[in-house]
Amino acid sequence: MKRFALAVLASLLSSGMVVADEHDRYEHFEGKPSETLAEAVTNFSEGNQRLAELIAADSISDEQMNEIHMLSYTIENALQKIDEEVDAMAILLEEVHLGSETLDQARVLTNGQEYLSAAQTLVE
Repeated sequence: MKRFALAVLASLLSSGMVVADEHDRYEHFEGKPSETLAEAVTNFSEGNQRLAELIAADSISDEQMNEIHMLSYTIENALQKIDEEVDAMAILLEEVHLGSETLDQARVLTNGQEYLSAAQTLVE
């Protein structure tokens, strides 16, 4: 279920439904970077956990609202990287698919190994 939610959020990000336009932002923060898929998954998971803690309270202080605001940038960075990586995985999987249709073992093995390596990061 967790991985399904991750995939849905990545899809929403690519459709523009998750990230607000630059004009709509109160103040821009960089957030923690997500340079790799593994880093993005970690930042996404930890960011969501912290967000859940912050919004579970009966009321949210101004300081907590600021933390949520800054945290959202880290989560957005993670989602952008996850979206990029999932798109790349889809291309690799398509290569596996096409290779299997033409019985091209080298194409299947090369792309299949690269795909599985990336995909494993999402299912760990």
